[in-house]
Amino acid sequence: MLFETPPSTRHSLVEDAQGILVGATLVALSVQFLRASDLVTGQLAGLSLIIAIPTGWTFGWIFFLINLPFYALALRKFGKRFTVKTLIAVTVMSAMTEMIPHAMTINDLHPALGAAFAGILAGVGLILLFRHGATLGGVGIVAVWLQNTRDIKAGNVQLAFDLFVFSMALLVLPLASVAWSLLGAVVLNVIITVNHRHDRYVARS
Repeated sequence: MLFETPPSTRHSLVEDAQGILVGATLVALSVQFLRASDLVTGQLAGLSLIIAIPTGWTFGWIFFLINLPFYALALRKFGKRFTVKTLIAVTVMSAMTEMIPHAMTINDLHPALGAAFAGILAGVGLILLFRHGATLGGVGIVAVWLQNTRDIKAGNVQLAFDLFVFSMALLVLPLASVAWSLLGAVVLNVIITVNHRHDRYVARS
């Protein structure tokens, strides 16, 4: 079972390139809203932010490195095409996350609005990546595999991992910040659950 559209409706190389670029950029932009509100998100991006807070390490590099072990699963379950696209998406997102703050800053943002905007941007960005045969690695790879093979909603799998991430966030952030962060994750995963349907975007081999 492949994570791709049927051959008759498969995107062209140019369409895939713009979809991955825009999707990864939207997710990178969502990170700026999280940073401006002192919030975190779920999945490996959230885990990367949690690691970055006490260590001072760069988010982009943390996110890129902790995704590396998941490429073996992607290569085995979804093939080289999916794995290469996901590697490109992760690389673009990591780079854009570090570049955007040099050109744009966000100030005076209420955490409720920051959480909502971050959830919407990340949700739409991930949908774009899914529909062009990629994810941002990590939990996304596992979630898509479970949806394709066990009919378990990808959004629900990611939300379960998010609960673990937010429990870890309590170690480095105030309770109020974690609560607002959870709102953003709910918004993100509702968008994915409602809009990503494997019967439309997955072809059976």
